[in-house]
Amino acid sequence: MTVVRSTLPDDARRVACDALQETLVDLLGLSLTGKQAHWNIVGPRFRSIHFQLDEVVSAARGFADTVAERAAALGVPPDGRPETIAARFTLPSPKDGWLRDTEVVQTMVEALEAAIGGLRKRIEATEKPDPVTQDLFLGITAELEKQRWMFEAENFPRD
Repeated sequence: MTVVRSTLPDDARRVACDALQETLVDLLGLSLTGKQAHWNIVGPRFRSIHFQLDEVVSAARGFADTVAERAAALGVPPDGRPETIAARFTLPSPKDGWLRDTEVVQTMVEALEAAIGGLRKRIEATEKPDPVTQDLFLGITAELEKQRWMFEAENFPRD
């Protein structure tokens, strides 16, 4: 049953919605990764990184909503159920228990890099089938690259 009809041809819609679903999984998983680290970080840079994690979580959740709504607008129901995220999430995530601030920084750099890598592939894949979805991915990528840069700067050796 199709409740919402898309303005895209079926092949283009399929490409766009597959890319949107993969991105939704990454963003929801990234928000959970950020919260897990947020709750368990310890170390001398606790406070600054704790707040920086909130920024990532907020951005990821906001983008997840936008991505899901884009899929719905194209006539495909987004799937953000916990079991879907658990089955399909592949980005790096923190270990359980307390996390040193240095571990959190490294995990977030790696998770953001992986999310950005996936988005860059989806940017290419959606260029012709759906430039609107591609544009959405471009904006998300820019913000995630900014967040990655901020975490990477935390790794800079202190004198």
